[in-house]
Amino acid sequence: MTSTDKSQVRSRRIQGLDAEQRRARRREQILAAAFDLIAADGYVNTAIEQICQTAFVGNKAFYELFDSKEDCYLALLQQQSEHAQDKVATALSESSGARDDVVAAVIGAFAHSMVDDPRVAKVTFGEASGISAKVEQQRRINRRWAAQFLETLWREYGFVPPLGVGIDLHALAVSTIGGLFETVADWLHTDAGATGDIDVLIRDLMAFIEIVHSGLGRSAG
Repeated sequence: MTSTDKSQVRSRRIQGLDAEQRRARRREQILAAAFDLIAADGYVNTAIEQICQTAFVGNKAFYELFDSKEDCYLALLQQQSEHAQDKVATALSESSGARDDVVAAVIGAFAHSMVDDPRVAKVTFGEASGISAKVEQQRRINRRWAAQFLETLWREYGFVPPLGVGIDLHALAVSTIGGLFETVADWLHTDAGATGDIDVLIRDLMAFIEIVHSGLGRSAG
């Protein structure tokens, strides 16, 4: 290998990372900075320049990855949704025993994914609504994933018979997910939410889902 070839190899790798790895790292830095800033100051009050300064990247690097602040926020919203999905799916895969124990594990994982880090609720609940049509679309996609997860849980663990209950189960799952998220949002504005008493939140979530399951049982009877 000539000296020129060696120089080219070195130029392609900085701190042991190739170009794609550096790009991925910059993306994570930007999303982490956006997460902190939007949680602290809100979407409207957060500028791209602030995100770049906090992430220690230039504006050019930002626009190589995202078309706009909205695009960056969409990626952040999806990232947080995937984290929550992973926690809930893991709780389900690790659960065993009675179906009520499985539900309790899933509800607990859902609650912890939403409130263990207070920035998550601020960024997703406090900011997602009303930003733009694209953001609302992404929010609906995330909700529909959660509804599909719940509908599958109902079917696999016998909350409804194999042929259903004569109602639109998916519509009911969407409504139930909306109720669960609203329970979290309301908890955040209570004394229990202010002190981080997650046991109160889990109790309220379980009470709500048990009422839904009770109704499902009557419909199936």
